[in-house]
Amino acid sequence: MTTKEIAHNTISALVERFEEQYSSYKNSDYNETLTRRDFIDPFFKALGWDIDNQQGFAEAYREVIHEDRVKVGDKLKAPDYSFRLSGGKRLFFVEAKKPSVFVKDEIVPAYQVRRYGWSAKLPVSIITDFEEFALYDCTTKPNPTDKAQLV
Repeated sequence: MTTKEIAHNTISALVERFEEQYSSYKNSDYNETLTRRDFIDPFFKALGWDIDNQQGFAEAYREVIHEDRVKVGDKLKAPDYSFRLSGGKRLFFVEAKKPSVFVKDEIVPAYQVRRYGWSAKLPVSIITDFEEFALYDCTTKPNPTDKAQLV
């Protein structure tokens, strides 16, 4: 099997498991950490990202930093994932949410990830609860009142 076929099979299995146990994952008791471990980490691994630093790189050379640090205003914040090129150049952030969060509609998470991306001068960032993936343009300064679906 090719790498592409393996990735497809892995992601298909994740989707199938999510669908089979949908009501338990949508329950507010199913938390963000479990979502990350059960679905988001394996999803990005299937796409070829070194989520667990299997290569053993020092922080500056890792492809993915968990709980990265970014200065937002006068405070340090921690996006759930920072995806990077070797050498540390950030490409985008991913903010994870539990599946009971309505990613496409909720303003607060959208503002949160837009602020992270804007502050780090990244073009885009993502929010996901695995069920939904929302890609946000981070090239304009976010407003706390911006709708999640800002066009």
